[in-house]
Amino acid sequence: MHTSIEFPNIGIHLDNVGKTVTVFGFDIAYYGIVIGIGMLAGIAMAMMEAKRTNQNQEDYIDIAIFGIIFGIIGARIYYVVFAWDMYKDNLLEIFNTRHGGLAIYGGVIAAVITVFVVARVKKLPVALLLDTGGFGLITGQMIGRWGNFFNREAFGDYTDNLLAMRIPLDAVRSSDVSENIREHIDVIDGVSYIQVHPTFLYESLWCLMVLVILLLYRTHKKFNGELFLMYLAGYGAGRVWIEGLRTDQLWFPGTEIPVSQVLAGVLVVVAVVLIVCGRRGLVPKKKQKKTE
Repeated sequence: MHTSIEFPNIGIHLDNVGKTVTVFGFDIAYYGIVIGIGMLAGIAMAMMEAKRTNQNQEDYIDIAIFGIIFGIIGARIYYVVFAWDMYKDNLLEIFNTRHGGLAIYGGVIAAVITVFVVARVKKLPVALLLDTGGFGLITGQMIGRWGNFFNREAFGDYTDNLLAMRIPLDAVRSSDVSENIREHIDVIDGVSYIQVHPTFLYESLWCLMVLVILLLYRTHKKFNGELFLMYLAGYGAGRVWIEGLRTDQLWFPGTEIPVSQVLAGVLVVVAVVLIVCGRRGLVPKKKQKKTE
């Protein structure tokens, strides 16, 4: 397998981008390392926001521990359910996440459920927890998407735009290569290359933009839960666009309806409606509870 990754239109050429690093004889996937870094950064961001708003930071350690465990499980279940044909003949492969296969929305759903459970057990305001946790989620997603870069996955169709990414054909899954991509294959020094939308990069940059907006707006929020709803709407709007570019979409069984694109669109609409209702006083406003 050839290991180069290039962004030819901006002059970036990386000759050797591996998928793993060997430590004491063990191969560790860069995908997992990046996901781990994203999780730690997300926890740090959420705890910084908790400190700023005078909340108990230890509550977010508890949420992080359970949220990460169940978030990974949820992300994997979501992916496997909607990509069942890839696993039905080899069930043990379900437990192999070294090559990717984690769906962000599955993780988000599981993380939100975790927040509700922790809030109920500890008798904490769930909306405030979601506001704070939203900073962690968007930060983790922004960084975690770079795991797809190392795995050469989650890319879009052929493009020759400024950020177009060129990767060897033998480094990607054949199922992710569309007919349009194949029609534009370049052969250089005997190696076949495809040129595609780096959708992982688009999403990472989009998440950065959403994070900046949340940071700028947080002192102006009108009700608890508004920031989390803004996260859902902001991230979802980008996901509707970016998901439409990808060649590895997950479909509703028996259809060609993209699951995550539809879910993102629904969440955008629901979030915007709830934000409007909240700002008009149709959602009860609760004072932020200070904890020691």
